[in-house]
Amino acid sequence: MGAFIEAVELCKTYRVGKVEVPALRGISFNVQKGEFVSVVGPSGSGKSTLFYLLGGLTRADSGHVTVDGDDFAQLTDAERTRMRKRKIGFVFQKFNLLPTLDARSNIEIARDIAGVNGNHDKEYFDKIVGLLGLTQRLHHRPSELSGGEQQRVALARALINKPAIVLADEPTGNLDSKNSEIVLNMLRHSNRELGQTVLMITHNPEAASYGDRMIHMRDGQIVAPEQDPQWNPHTAH
Repeated sequence: MGAFIEAVELCKTYRVGKVEVPALRGISFNVQKGEFVSVVGPSGSGKSTLFYLLGGLTRADSGHVTVDGDDFAQLTDAERTRMRKRKIGFVFQKFNLLPTLDARSNIEIARDIAGVNGNHDKEYFDKIVGLLGLTQRLHHRPSELSGGEQQRVALARALINKPAIVLADEPTGNLDSKNSEIVLNMLRHSNRELGQTVLMITHNPEAASYGDRMIHMRDGQIVAPEQDPQWNPHTAH
């Protein structure tokens, strides 16, 4: 069985003034369809850069990413955009909600962007917002929601089109323990019950333990667990 997501020798370097800062140094790994994989490591290890490359939001300097048989390096910008709309749901640490829209509209806008018109699956919508505890908050704008509620709206937006892949970048980074648990349980539900492939970036070992397996990063490379100073095996479920 071929890999659903394949990263091969990914390298990415940023230029800060005249200084080149390597973010990824030849990252390679596979993710099978239906897996829940956690990418863990300290700040500055290259996790977020990897997130942007896996989502087709930026291009690697060298190496390539293949998603469900499509090589991002061989796609035009328009084709990559269509791929993201069709197959990938994104959860960002900073929520990225539109302040003038209420929660319902912030969730439904994902359908509009993807071109899903009419035939909205109301039952699925109601199920997602119910599981996330948002049923009574749908008519509130982001400024009227707590940070945890905003992240739950962002997660509902990522899931509403039933993407094959959910990419989550530090989804609990700004949340208290209660909201973190809600978000992590929803990610696990989407993986177990809906069959979605989940790849979560996190520096938190406890959050990472919700995944089926972990990929440890440090200084732009994949390392063994014992080389990750923040990894604590006693937190695993």
